[in-house]
Amino acid sequence: MLGDMWSSSELTSEKLGITEIKLSFLRENGILKPGIHWKSSPLGQKKPWKPKALYNIKMCREIINKFYSEENYNIAA
Repeated sequence: MLGDMWSSSELTSEKLGITEIKLSFLRENGILKPGIHWKSSPLGQKKPWKPKALYNIKMCREIINKFYSEENYNIAA
């Protein structure tokens, strides 16, 4: 089970129904927290200053659903 915990940005965005760009935006703007929602890939990197991120799909889904429901509430209010 732990082996399936972390997934590529491509698979994560597909499972969550969002683009990889939106996924990166959420990570870079602090919505997705390091160590909880994403982590740097432990595999060798061509660019060590910009490692690939791996995502926890379950945790990402929870925060994204919460984020978007709060955002929609604020728009409607």
